[in-house]
Amino acid sequence: MAGYKKLGRPSDQRRAMLRNLVTDFFKYGQLTTTLDRAKETGKIAEKMITLGKQNTLHTKRQALGYITDRAVVTRLFNEIAPANANRQGGYVQIFKLGTRKGDGAEMAILKLTESSAIVKKGE
Repeated sequence: MAGYKKLGRPSDQRRAMLRNLVTDFFKYGQLTTTLDRAKETGKIAEKMITLGKQNTLHTKRQALGYITDRAVVTRLFNEIAPANANRQGGYVQIFKLGTRKGDGAEMAILKLTESSAIVKKGE
């Protein structure tokens, strides 16, 4: 049994999609997507926040290898990870929204748990 969902895409497209979802999630603090995509994005986001809490050169390079925007990695290490420093996990929450009208897909909102302490400046 696989440890991840295939999301109906080949592996290269799935990896690119998840990289973009994780980057946008850290950029905006929340994300609205399908439930399965939210669950997979949440797993990766939790790992990235754990990397951010270690805050070494090696972990920054690991995060830059996955997240596509350097400014988002800076925000992850300077704002998001310190706000979650006292937590041992559970950095991400998933709220179900119901089904999408067009195709009946389960929709969900993915949010940071410490989002009240993290406010995007200028937006």
